[in-house]
Amino acid sequence: MSVEFIGMIGTQAASEIHPPRGPAIDIDYVRRFSQAHEQAGFDRILVGYFSNGADGFIVASYAAFVTEKLGLMLAHRPGFVAPTLAARKLATLDHFSGGRLAVHIISGGDDGEQRKDGDFLSHDERYQRTDEYVEILRRIWTADKPVDHEGKYYRFRHAASNIKPLQKPYLPIYFGGSSDAAIAIAGKHADVYALWGEPLAEAAKTIARVRASAARYGRSVRFSLSTRPILASTEEAAWARAKEIIERIREIRGRAMLGAPGKDPQAVGSQRLLAAAAKGEVLDKRLWTPVATATGARGNTTALVGTPEQVVDSMLAYSDLGVTTFLIRGFDPLEDAIDYGRELIPLVRREIARREERGCRAAERIA
Repeated sequence: MSVEFIGMIGTQAASEIHPPRGPAIDIDYVRRFSQAHEQAGFDRILVGYFSNGADGFIVASYAAFVTEKLGLMLAHRPGFVAPTLAARKLATLDHFSGGRLAVHIISGGDDGEQRKDGDFLSHDERYQRTDEYVEILRRIWTADKPVDHEGKYYRFRHAASNIKPLQKPYLPIYFGGSSDAAIAIAGKHADVYALWGEPLAEAAKTIARVRASAARYGRSVRFSLSTRPILASTEEAAWARAKEIIERIREIRGRAMLGAPGKDPQAVGSQRLLAAAAKGEVLDKRLWTPVATATGARGNTTALVGTPEQVVDSMLAYSDLGVTTFLIRGFDPLEDAIDYGRELIPLVRREIARREERGCRAAERIA
């Protein structure tokens, strides 16, 4: 079992502890940020989707241009680009990136966020639309003749694309969402299902639910876990850094520079993180939750805190549940990406390789 690492880039220097500074699109920063991930040994970088942010297709195109081997994971919300056009856009980018593209399908967990781009469907309807949308993407990518479609959300005649993905039969599809509606669709379409950093017991339950959903279609799904490692040379120093981070977040929010969390989040994944945080600030020895509480859990907001070796042990516990991909990003985004490549990623890869070698030897002895 190989392990995959995904980072995340932005178009300007910013995080929960760093208010945005500089231009909204800092081209030099995007270049340095992308190249830092490649040099650090990441497999992919996530290019996110934000209702007020830069266009992800163009950001991903530029990141591909300034790197050589680094994979891309483009967040894409169904509903704003027709699926026939999205199929061509994604296939085109796959060619120009040299077959390095994956798509992360996000149906949208918050009504207000969706409405900013003109989507007024309900939560469950968005997932129904996603089901139809991804079906169409795959049909367009694999069809050898024009396609007709008559569905609930889309209708077209004789759709055809001369551009097929460079990767065959189609791009890897990552999928997020924690609601019942999301998991039902994930089992049908996801190649990789993405979890946020929940406690081990809750992550195990979600993995089991997705596997059961996939089994209904005779499919198997891989799993990704998102977390925010906070590293230091000693455990005491790591927890001291965590304390500095949460104090900085509270200071910034207290000055209303980033806004208060506001109403309770609608997204089920956020609700789950807040429920976990209500059980304690530290769970499973290293899963640190105060950032989720302070920010309303709007995104990947739980951290693993400790020395690199201690954090690796925690990551391997998720690996034991079936997680094969880790999406990691820091509170000092560029600097932490470099640090992960030096201190964390090699350790995880080495330990996974050792485990595989021990497993092969044990199998040989049994045989």
